[in-house]
Amino acid sequence: MTDLLNTRLSRRTVLQTAAVAATGLSPALRSVVYAGGSDKPEKEEVKIGFIPLTDCASVVMASVLGFDKKYGVKIIPSKEASWAGVRDKLVNGELDFAHVLYGLVYGVHLGLGGPKKDMAVLMTLNNNGQAITLSKKLADKGAVDAASLAKLMASDKREYTFAQTFPTGTHAMWLYYWLASAGINPLQDAKVITVPPPQMVANMRVGNMDGFCVGEPWGHRAIMDGIGITGVTTQDIWKDHPEKVLGTTAEFTKKYPNTSRAVMMAILEASQWIDASLQNKLKMAETIADKSYVNTGVDAINQRILGRYQNGLGKTWDDPNHMKFFNDGAVNFPYLSDGMWFLTQHKRWGLLKEHPDYLAVAKQINQIDLYKQAAGALKINVPKDPMRTSKLIDGVVWDGKDPKKYAESFKVHA
Repeated sequence: MTDLLNTRLSRRTVLQTAAVAATGLSPALRSVVYAGGSDKPEKEEVKIGFIPLTDCASVVMASVLGFDKKYGVKIIPSKEASWAGVRDKLVNGELDFAHVLYGLVYGVHLGLGGPKKDMAVLMTLNNNGQAITLSKKLADKGAVDAASLAKLMASDKREYTFAQTFPTGTHAMWLYYWLASAGINPLQDAKVITVPPPQMVANMRVGNMDGFCVGEPWGHRAIMDGIGITGVTTQDIWKDHPEKVLGTTAEFTKKYPNTSRAVMMAILEASQWIDASLQNKLKMAETIADKSYVNTGVDAINQRILGRYQNGLGKTWDDPNHMKFFNDGAVNFPYLSDGMWFLTQHKRWGLLKEHPDYLAVAKQINQIDLYKQAAGALKINVPKDPMRTSKLIDGVVWDGKDPKKYAESFKVHA
């Protein structure tokens, strides 16, 4: 009986192995597929939404360089006009995945100011690389950083308008945190508006705002066009902060786990490729500058991705904490504490009326097991601890250990 069973099992193993080999999948994905006792990706073509920003690069390059084909999927990058549009298309299934704001995914999961749907963060796409831009008119009056902006706003009374890209998103939280660090309450002392990233520079040009927070290349573009200065980079607010993520619905990950892993692996490989060399970064800049993607001059992209900064007032510097896509895997792990941080700020600014179960929500959304499977197949380092510790611009340490206390600790809040 045992011999018969072993014969059947070995025959089944041979058939499974042959079936996987016939798909043409990479050896790395074959090991994941085989370990799961499953077949090739359930969905062979996926549409991934993106907004025209430098940090869409790993999604775009995974498609352009053909990393997706290695893992049995075809990525169709889909250029979107606004984060609200990305949200709606993710929720209704027009998009399979998206390059998306970390806090947007959490906001949708909790139904903050829009549709409510269970969501998933598969991996972080980048750290750092955003900026807060102040208008040249403000700079001419002496407002060049948070402290001098607060001084001007106190002495020159009028309505000050600042723009972010989505109410629960990363840029809103960076803007609010930075203003509050100088004693400015963004909800009481200023008017805050929502503007899609590619429209920021044009709106500042016609005087619709005093400042904005957005991803590159639009901060550098404002400097090139002579209409703005960099008040602060987001990596100076929080070194190696989480930024965009690969987001989808929880329903999609459950229905298409192999597809999810395959897409993650293609984007992980693209992330490695981007960070591997100066030449690769410049090639990436040339690629995504095209009108199909970011639609701007290469010179607006290719400086800050190398850490070469200027502030529009004559100051230049090399920043080692510029936009990172891989950084030996440290970028891409979906830390629970990162997701929890956004929830603490949503509570701080009144987007959440009550304290959620911070850790439970993060565990629901951040797909750590799926990430470990994809990263493990590629032999990418995975942190042992799903929490990390950071010190932000105001000296306050965030470690995820007591999120309720942290959320209630800020003097400036809603």
